[in-house]
Amino acid sequence: MERAADIGVIGLAVMGENLILNMENKGFTVACFNRTVEKVDAFLAGRGKGRNLLGVRNLGELAARLHPPRRVLMMVRAGQAVDDLMDSLVPLLEPGDILIDGGNSHYLDTMRRCAAAEKRGILYVGAGISGGEAGALLGPSIMPGGNPLAWPAIKSIFQAIAAKVDHGTPCCEWLGPDGAGHFVKMVHNGIEYGDMQLIGEAYHLMSRGLGMSAGEMHRVFMDWNRGDLDSYLIEITADILSKTDPETNSPLVDVILDVAGQKGTGKWTSQSALDLGIGIPQIAEAVFARCLSAIKEERQAASRELAGPSSIFPLDRATFLPQLKEAVYAAKICSYAQGYQLLRAASREYGWNLNFGDIALLWRGGCIIRARFLQKIKEAFDVNPDLANLLLAPHFKAVLASAQSPWRQVVTTAVALGIPIPALGSALSYYDAYRCERLPANLLQAQRDYFGAHRYERIDKPRGRFFHTDWTGQRGKTSFSTHGA
Repeated sequence: MERAADIGVIGLAVMGENLILNMENKGFTVACFNRTVEKVDAFLAGRGKGRNLLGVRNLGELAARLHPPRRVLMMVRAGQAVDDLMDSLVPLLEPGDILIDGGNSHYLDTMRRCAAAEKRGILYVGAGISGGEAGALLGPSIMPGGNPLAWPAIKSIFQAIAAKVDHGTPCCEWLGPDGAGHFVKMVHNGIEYGDMQLIGEAYHLMSRGLGMSAGEMHRVFMDWNRGDLDSYLIEITADILSKTDPETNSPLVDVILDVAGQKGTGKWTSQSALDLGIGIPQIAEAVFARCLSAIKEERQAASRELAGPSSIFPLDRATFLPQLKEAVYAAKICSYAQGYQLLRAASREYGWNLNFGDIALLWRGGCIIRARFLQKIKEAFDVNPDLANLLLAPHFKAVLASAQSPWRQVVTTAVALGIPIPALGSALSYYDAYRCERLPANLLQAQRDYFGAHRYERIDKPRGRFFHTDWTGQRGKTSFSTHGA
């Protein structure tokens, strides 16, 4: 059977279909397969009708219809489904063929699969793809990593279909070996959690603290989207707040249940930070906020039992809204700073040699966290690739210095009103902790040594020398030989 397709795509859900159409629009012939074959027929008779697409009925036919080296993109649910598909597909491939996982797989799974595929001579790629339904069709951000030998063979396709910024620069570049691409996508999603939580808290402060209507908030977010906060998430928030529910004639946002879902990438980001010993409290708080939203019935009961501020005092909109804007921007910077701290730690741990400026460029277009200020992040790392923390870049240091008073005023006001701000508040705590020369961890270390003989370092002795005190005079001199938790 003639091999006629440039790439094969397995999985015809929303993302798979739109990526296929995107590839075909860029001049590539795509072989399409879905486990439920009827879905292939429906796609080719519908959105794919008349296009340069090939429908195949099984994996053997898919392998037979691809130009060598075969390029196969899997768009299936993360987890066991990927392993099962690999078990069926790899025996049909030849050494040098390329297998790409375009789903939200955990980076440790990708590392394992990359190593397993290499033993069979297959070049494995884990490609994070962001942008949702519209991005997949019109141009997503693509974050590929894995076997570097695969990149020359997939670069032309991936960069052709990716979003473009800065006079045609594609939001797609090779990131590094094994799990690098999926790790970067995971951190992207963690930052996305933080951004969405920040915007939600701003909305809550406006609606509850200022008594603003959806229409009034729509105009505020429209205004914010013209300045430093210009971003996809601010843009769609303004759009959401303008929609009316046809059944109740109320703002649609007001009739949506306040229970947030999650697919796990925010949790993975937080877990990986714990594993690597990196503090990302703002991102973790955004995950916890979704967990708290899920216990709706408990919150409803607690709202009738637990005391809070007795009254909502009036706020001056003309004063508070500019303060809130600066607070959100400052907290946003902290969220990205935490994400980049995690990227740096993983790059060191796994030897990925990530280019942090390139990552910012990948996120400038197509993806969910695309924002104007990512150009400033790229510039910061271009000037200093070894920048210890984004907060120390001259531009962001100046922004945060200017935001001090309004940021603290917003947090103070929210606390006084009893309005929860886990992201805005933890961002400020992160900033204050990072700039604090001496934290109370000295007392914590004394406690650990007291109850567990875990030892401590001294300020008047070289780092790396550990000491133990017999705090009660009754426990002897034995202590742990390591400085663990």
